[in-house]
Amino acid sequence: MNTNLLRTAALALALAAPAALTAQPLPPPVAAVVNIGQIAQSCTACVAANQQLQAQGQALQTRAQALNTQLETEARALQPLVNAIPAGGQPDAALAARIQAYQSLQQNAEREIGAGRERLQRNANYVEEQLGDRLRPAINTVMQQRGATLVFDRRALIEASPTLDITAAVLAIVNQNATPLNVNAPAPQQAAPAAAPPRPATAPPATTPPRPRPQGR
Repeated sequence: MNTNLLRTAALALALAAPAALTAQPLPPPVAAVVNIGQIAQSCTACVAANQQLQAQGQALQTRAQALNTQLETEARALQPLVNAIPAGGQPDAALAARIQAYQSLQQNAEREIGAGRERLQRNANYVEEQLGDRLRPAINTVMQQRGATLVFDRRALIEASPTLDITAAVLAIVNQNATPLNVNAPAPQQAAPAAAPPRPATAPPATTPPRPRPQGR
């Protein structure tokens, strides 16, 4: 009976071994802090990209001001002509065409500036995406060098000790890549137009059956 008890105890220990291994305590975390916002403003490629984005924004603002001036000038010229229309009357053909041209100009200006703002935002997002592709390997390299197991963005923390900051080391690695950041995002892919539903088969035109001839008497 003692032998059976020993075998049972040994089997229980063998089954419990994997559970004991999975319950091993985790090593204490080694945290580091990196200021991603600072790198995005100060890395060599980032400075050049930010300057180009600012130039794009300034060009868009200049274009918006020019369109607005053109619209205001035409509106001031149209207003007395519209006011001169008798009560209940309609503008003549020339004035009606001019009013329609003004409205078309206004709509086109809104579309143009709206598309420009969307394009500028896509370009900024594209630059941020490219920087992220350079930041991740740089951060991983510094983590391995410093023995860190966790890295936090400085902007997400209320306070952190300066001894945990690895921003300068990460920035130095990012600056080793001298390839400029592309500030012109690819055009958004347009969804393929939905296939038109199949046209129902048309029935052949109905034919009128021939009328029987009257039989002779």
